[in-house]
Amino acid sequence: MEPTNQMHCISRIRSSYGRFSEKEKKIADYILNHPKHIIHSTISQIADDLEIAEATVFRFCKRIGFKGYQAMKIALASEIVNPVKDIHETISEKDNEKEVAQKVFQSNIRTLEETIHLLDTEPYRRAVTMLMNARKVEFYGNGGSGIVAMDAHHKFLRSGIQTATYSDSHLQLMGASQLTEEDAAVFISHSGTNKDLLQVLAVAKENNVKTIGITTLAKSPLSQQVDVPLFTTSEETDYRSEALASRIAQLCIIDGLYVNVMMQNKEASQASVNKMRKAISIKRI
Repeated sequence: MEPTNQMHCISRIRSSYGRFSEKEKKIADYILNHPKHIIHSTISQIADDLEIAEATVFRFCKRIGFKGYQAMKIALASEIVNPVKDIHETISEKDNEKEVAQKVFQSNIRTLEETIHLLDTEPYRRAVTMLMNARKVEFYGNGGSGIVAMDAHHKFLRSGIQTATYSDSHLQLMGASQLTEEDAAVFISHSGTNKDLLQVLAVAKENNVKTIGITTLAKSPLSQQVDVPLFTTSEETDYRSEALASRIAQLCIIDGLYVNVMMQNKEASQASVNKMRKAISIKRI
């Protein structure tokens, strides 16, 4: 599925740049360096300038989440007219400890601001409804995304909904094999191309499980195969990958889903929270 928000063309390119082919990087560099020229040019003119086929340019536009070249131009034009303030600064070895921390914070803030612009109301509402109506919800992720899955499980335990998460890929497959059409599964992957996770998704879909994906904006197997894709965006810096930056956005998307579920199922959620608070109170002195 394609996000309907037509803004942030440049952010889409930057967030996916590391996974582009050489030809795609050539197009990306041209757009980033000559955005005003792009909005006044046809696809044929761009293809001639870069000495590539028009189809290659068209596929690139699809790759970053647009229906075609014209849709990409509209987004780019809007971004030039109403530019997003560039608060990201490159971390320098001359920076002191506080300056480094400030730039990390600024990068995270930018990631959140750009991600909230990508959140469409309808897909997010569908995701909340899926979670609300699920008999059981399982959260899947590997590596850094696995930590986000654990955090999601930790939060949703308070909702009264039966939840689970697994760090081992074999346990993930086993867990997915036991889910039914009454259940939901949330798949978290920045790249959306993690082989182990896609195998788990395939098992879940065989069982008609309702599926939600949290992934980067660029089209990926995960975003195209889940029932509801939710998108994040982030940029790579010299000292951390875009996947690390996107973790903040993933956590916030999960937080939003959790709060929505708690609000819409207020009575049952409050009863669950009270039971949990009573249970963990024995751990306090």
